[in-house]
Amino acid sequence: MMPNKDGFVVAKKIRQHSDLIPILFLTARSMEEDKIRGFQSGADDYITKPFNMAELLLRMEVFLRRTKKMYSEQVQEYQISKLKFSYTDLKIISSQGASSMTQKEADLLKFLCQHPNKVLKREEVLLNVWGKDDYFLGRSMDVFITKLRKHFKADPDIVLETIHGVGFRFNVPSLSAA
Repeated sequence: MMPNKDGFVVAKKIRQHSDLIPILFLTARSMEEDKIRGFQSGADDYITKPFNMAELLLRMEVFLRRTKKMYSEQVQEYQISKLKFSYTDLKIISSQGASSMTQKEADLLKFLCQHPNKVLKREEVLLNVWGKDDYFLGRSMDVFITKLRKHFKADPDIVLETIHGVGFRFNVPSLSAA
């Protein structure tokens, strides 16, 4: 009952991009077929109005606990050619020393590390790192790409290539999770 798209369509679109994002339907639609359709479209939980606030908060805590556990098990350090990238510490370490990064720079580099030597569309990067795709976030992303390139000057074998009209390719001779 949202404007333009309903929750079922939004949930399906989210699921096309990620299975990790928790989806909880909070709705007035209480018919059995609506609940089934909600779960079929990708919902993790379905609560109908009126609802108990304490129950809602507890259900949200379950999702946060589960999501935090999944992310804590993921690799947090990468060896990128001659550079070491610590996502947890927000640092890139080279033979010249350590450079600090912002959280968004680290989020972007982590996404690039998860997709080395592949063409990534601008929209894909924006959706996965910023959560949405719009013009202003695209300009912001360009600034962060420039900042990352400055970090890579310590290793000329690493090239963050712009593919005009498409996106980027993170060209690295070797990359491993440390």
